[in-house]
Amino acid sequence: MPSTLWGLPTHPLVVHLVVFLVPLTVVATLVVALWPRARRAAAPWVLALATAAVISVPMATSSGENLEQRVPHSALVERHAELADMLLPLAGAMWLGLAVLVGVGWYARREPASAPRWAGVVTVAAAVLAVGGAAASGVQVVRIGHSGADAVWHGVAARPGGR
Repeated sequence: MPSTLWGLPTHPLVVHLVVFLVPLTVVATLVVALWPRARRAAAPWVLALATAAVISVPMATSSGENLEQRVPHSALVERHAELADMLLPLAGAMWLGLAVLVGVGWYARREPASAPRWAGVVTVAAAVLAVGGAAASGVQVVRIGHSGADAVWHGVAARPGGR
C-alpha cells in the first residue's frame, strides 16, 4: 500500500473505510443474528458487507504501520497500534459467526423437512459468536479511534493558538 495518496498520508484516508464499514456491519450483524426473519432475508448481504469490513482492517493496519515509521515514536502511537492489532480477530469472529449462519440457513432451506437437529444448536452458537464478535468489534473501533485521535491531537489545545 502506498504511504501517501494525493500528497496525504494514506492511513487517515483508509481508516475512514474501517470507521464506516465496521460499525455498519456491527449493526447489521446484530439484526440478522437476533432476528430470524431478517436473517433469512439479509444474512448473505450482511456477510458480504462483513467481508468488505474485514478486508478493510488489514489495509488500515498496513497503512498505519507505514505512517508509524514516519512519525515520532510515542507511547500514544504505540497504544493506538496495539489496539488496532486486536481488531482483525474480533471482526473475524463476527464474520465467522455470520458465515456459519448463512451456511446453516442455506443448508436448512434446501430440504426444510429433513433439516438436521443440530442445525438449531449450530445456529444459536453461530449467533452468539456473531453477536459477541460484533459487540467487541464495535467497542474496539471506538477505542482505536479515540487512541488515534489522542495520539494526533494530544497537547494541541494546550499550545498557544491551539496548534
